[in-house]
Amino acid sequence: MILDSLAVDAAAFSSRTGWVAKPEGLCKGDVCVPAPGVDRGDGTLDVEVLRDRLRMPLVHDEVHGLYALGPESGGQTLTTARAPDLTLPQLDGSEFSLSSLRGRKIMMVAWASW
Repeated sequence: MILDSLAVDAAAFSSRTGWVAKPEGLCKGDVCVPAPGVDRGDGTLDVEVLRDRLRMPLVHDEVHGLYALGPESGGQTLTTARAPDLTLPQLDGSEFSLSSLRGRKIMMVAWASW
């Protein structure tokens, strides 16, 4: 979910993620997670509380003033938005190192047949 502040409209968050802010906490189906302080009292939710309580990765693009809030995690979440250096063969046989793009924003797409 792309955001321009650390407050997100509660209805938009619910429709995009399935998590609903209720008095007992954040609820999705039969699961409720206590989240004191998530409701900001103005129809918005505190993104940092959401991140912590639902273990959602949150990254910030300082240049553009945007935040990206990832899906909740049943396991580990990213601690940084930095990828390890990878060196892979290209179709022509030469090698490509991810580090050659250091300092630039990139999007990586991975695919597997299984």
